[in-house]
Amino acid sequence: MKTLITAFFSLALVACGQSTPEPSEVSEPPSEAINAPAPETAELSLADVLAEQPAPVQKRFAQRNPQETLEFLGIQPGMTVVEALPGGGWYSRILMRWLGPDGQLVGADYPVELYSNFGFMNEERLQAKQTWVRDWVAGTADWSVADSASVAAFVFGALPESMHSSADAVLFVRALHNMARFSTDDNDFLAAAMQDAMDVLKPGGVVGVVQHEARPDMPDDWAAGQNGYLKKSFVVAQFEAAGFELVDEAAVNENPKDQPTTADFVWRLPPSLRVDGDDPARKAELEAIGESHRMTLLFKKPAD
Repeated sequence: MKTLITAFFSLALVACGQSTPEPSEVSEPPSEAINAPAPETAELSLADVLAEQPAPVQKRFAQRNPQETLEFLGIQPGMTVVEALPGGGWYSRILMRWLGPDGQLVGADYPVELYSNFGFMNEERLQAKQTWVRDWVAGTADWSVADSASVAAFVFGALPESMHSSADAVLFVRALHNMARFSTDDNDFLAAAMQDAMDVLKPGGVVGVVQHEARPDMPDDWAAGQNGYLKKSFVVAQFEAAGFELVDEAAVNENPKDQPTTADFVWRLPPSLRVDGDDPARKAELEAIGESHRMTLLFKKPAD
């Protein structure tokens, strides 16, 4: 589970455009060097992986803190990790490289029934979601991630039996609010996703949550997901009701500058910057706030 990726480098001396030296010019190595142990191989660190990412991805590191977040959640090479709502792959590409060839990244998307609640999802886009599992896996090949983890996928509410008890970790990074927002007594998307998380995890596996956090004093009906924010007490209660244990939390993604009113939603902030009209001063004000105030929680599936 904690297998480390190692990269092996061979050192070769190449004489380019030089004549072959006479035997007298070649010195014999010291006898102790003949049986000397091989030098230790270099290990790929998470910092190395992050340094490989393209500039637009690295631009968000100061706001999203991927190194501190993944270290806190205990994500290591060789693991099998489920990533909820992988989208265009901001975290996916980091994870594929970090998990390495001995690991696996499993994408998990919302079900089509949830997407049908979004006004921007027309019939064509909903139809495309029917083949998301196949299309997302195929699309990751275009990212050309070196020494990548293998890739698989499923849709929440339709976890294959073959994936049960296969994962070391499940990550919900800014993915819970829409499931909470659209859940009903007849179709509880959030509960279904948590059940899938419980089923896909090995005993003792963990769930990492990074979620836009509403202040405790905000109205419950405002913090029900439609504005992107959820209360920490709500999230903890949902996971504990599903059988998980809260084992730790971190302040790494907190942002006290994010102080929304009931007239605000999270997408006013970068990188979305959805504001009425073209108001450069307002956008500059929001850029200065930065990305949202987020809770970072670690839950655990019971070991027995």
